[in-house]
Amino acid sequence: MLYHIYEMQHTMFAPARYMADFGHRLFKDPRSPMAYLPGAKEVAAACDVFEHLTRRYGKPKFGYEETIIDGQPVAITEEVVFDKPFCELKHFSRDTERQDPTLLVVAPMSGHYATLLRGTIEALMPDHDVYVTDWKDARDVPLYMGSFDLDDYIDYLIEFLEELGPNVHVMAVCQPSVPVMAAVSIMSAENNECVPASMTLMGGPVDTRESPTAVNELSKDRTMDWFEHHTIHRVPLPNLGFMRRVYPGFLQLSAFMNMNLEDHIEAHWKMFTHLVEGDGDGAEKTRDFYEEYLSVMDLPAEFYLQTIKTVFQDHLLPRRRMMSRGRHVNPSKINHTALLTIEGELDDISGIGQTKAAHRLCDNLPDNMKKHYEQKGAGHYGIFNGSKWRNMVRPIVKDFILEHHKG
Repeated sequence: MLYHIYEMQHTMFAPARYMADFGHRLFKDPRSPMAYLPGAKEVAAACDVFEHLTRRYGKPKFGYEETIIDGQPVAITEEVVFDKPFCELKHFSRDTERQDPTLLVVAPMSGHYATLLRGTIEALMPDHDVYVTDWKDARDVPLYMGSFDLDDYIDYLIEFLEELGPNVHVMAVCQPSVPVMAAVSIMSAENNECVPASMTLMGGPVDTRESPTAVNELSKDRTMDWFEHHTIHRVPLPNLGFMRRVYPGFLQLSAFMNMNLEDHIEAHWKMFTHLVEGDGDGAEKTRDFYEEYLSVMDLPAEFYLQTIKTVFQDHLLPRRRMMSRGRHVNPSKINHTALLTIEGELDDISGIGQTKAAHRLCDNLPDNMKKHYEQKGAGHYGIFNGSKWRNMVRPIVKDFILEHHKG
């Protein structure tokens, strides 16, 4: 019912959005006499911010056209190399003969699209042949395509790594740290020749018993019945995934925004003042960030609930009790995949020590194949996007991959 109310609310706001868009143009366009009235700038700015806040954002595009390699621009072609019901494996093919390490970037399936990592991937492309898991919005996947849970996620990753072949490197950003560790553990136990050469885990909930955050506490304090009844809804018409059980993206977004509500209010107030003052660049930075941040996707209910139970409540991976399709997920089996863990000092999603716990679990991995890095002054988002990522974290990832590349 809540999802239906959300859809109705969006429809009801449509006339107001159209009027706001019209008002913005009317009081902003220099060809309009209304643009020269007292207070016109304030009215235009208010209309712009209102339309921005009430719009439904679709899936953004990666939009890469070129990268710089050895000081020269190189064209980028985006291609789908593997299409699964809930994910596309995308390749950003570079028009170059240079043979750089192949890197599979596993994007989080946690409410935002893989395009949240646009800045991450952009910084990686000059030195790596990059692939990314582009997860699909569950509300657009018809029921006849079947279900998707944490075990399916792990199976997808194994399938993708086998498709890419031996000596590939994998990087998990946040949520996928657990399924990536699980996939590599299973492949290692089975002596799979396509086990990755290195594994980078960034701000992931490997062991949420370490420095628990507000997100961790919420997951631990609520029962599975509570999550079932308060967070799971059926997709309404006219979406292709009609009647699929999902954790709606708008619910996850509201939870994240409420964690730092004052910051979001301040950001939009600054956007309003930038528009009034004619500071287009300042307003555009805020707009670009929120167009990405407000673009959300629904998660399959099976995946969401199994993740809550396995990762945040029962801590099965760090307790060495995790199973997947009858296979024991045992990180002790990892002995050929180098491990790099990265944490942010100010991370309020995955607390300090939660990702580093992977080193304790991979106890048969030699010390010279392990490295941990903590980025000072960086929050959760800052370790994989922004200036700290580009200037401090990315070089560590690049050097670690090169050190353990077998090509």
